Amino acid sequence: MNAVRDDPSVVALVERAADGDQNAWDDIVDRYAPLVWSICGRYRLSNHDREDVGQNVWLLLVEQLGKLREPAALPGWLATTTARECLRVVAASRKSQRLGTQLDEAAQFVDGTVIDEEMLMAERNAVLRAAFAELPPNCQRLLGMLLSDPPHSYAEISAAGHPGRQHRPAARPLPGTAAQVQRAHGARRGDGRRPGR
Repeated sequence: MNAVRDDPSVVALVERAADGDQNAWDDIVDRYAPLVWSICGRYRLSNHDREDVGQNVWLLLVEQLGKLREPAALPGWLATTTARECLRVVAASRKSQRLGTQLDEAAQFVDGTVIDEEMLMAERNAVLRAAFAELPPNCQRLLGMLLSDPPHSYAEISAAGHPGRQHRPAARPLPGTAAQVQRAHGARRGDGRRPGR
């Protein structure tokens, strides 16, 4: 049993979307759009062709959603349909070459394990986005700062975590600091001088 493909949340989403639940449909698109786009990237399609493929895949899903025999197989269905649509676009864009050559060239970019990995990554990212959305706004802001590119400094992140409070250095050495160790070391030497002087 493949835990990702047999995920009850996928089955529930498909069933709700098939019954006309717009939120479920939006969740499906949010969850699986990265999978569709990553497969399009394997075929080196232009941005325009990628958009066409994506649009066709989603339209086909609207038509087929209620007819899926295994709702849990949605990720595989999307991957296969996207690959077929990409092949169709590649074939159409290379009319000057023989059709068989076109499909062979396009097929070299398809690897079943890569598609499986992309499906897992897309689903993992969807789970991460859902978990992130459940965090309190302050935590979302702090994590966003930490993961931004380029990243914020820890001082900026700390300041954002405590609005209105500025970072202040310690007024005196804390117990066990280098200054105390140096004083203790000088006292043991009996000369009253700090080490290094």
